[in-house]
Amino acid sequence: MAAGGGDETSFINAIQTDAAINPGNSGGPLLDMSGRVVGINSAIARAPGSASGTGGNIGVGFAIPSDQAAKTAQQLIASGKAEHPIIGVKLDTRYTGEGARVLDPGGVTAGSAAERAGLKDGDVIVRFEGKKVTGSDQLVVAIRSKNVGDTVRLTVERAGQTIDLTLTLQGSG
Repeated sequence: MAAGGGDETSFINAIQTDAAINPGNSGGPLLDMSGRVVGINSAIARAPGSASGTGGNIGVGFAIPSDQAAKTAQQLIASGKAEHPIIGVKLDTRYTGEGARVLDPGGVTAGSAAERAGLKDGDVIVRFEGKKVTGSDQLVVAIRSKNVGDTVRLTVERAGQTIDLTLTLQGSG
């Protein structure tokens, strides 16, 4: 899910909920029926066109899964910073087809995991870990749900051919 407003966007792996999340109570726990914490409330959906400070909850909220929150907390405790997994590409946000298109030119970062795996500018990533990629936001969220150092499989379309690639996720920092 992409969250944020104005020029600021964050990508999070999120649990969608109809529990009431209103401005001021994000950061609180999302509980299951047994009172167990399953997530950290982090965002609410707003009516289209409403300003960030107005509109209130329209009945849809999002929470960061507790396992993701615990992983981030452990990183912060250990090193003082959180590291996110990346593949080392810039995605073409204007692309409207199925999958996520690597920017062409300049999409693959020199020395990145993507370059080592053989990803090329203009490739369209159509599967990540065997699951269909519907767009660039969904691909970023799928990558962020993994760990730095994990090995993942990508399926790309290049010049009418389908190619399977394997790469090891690198850290963002």
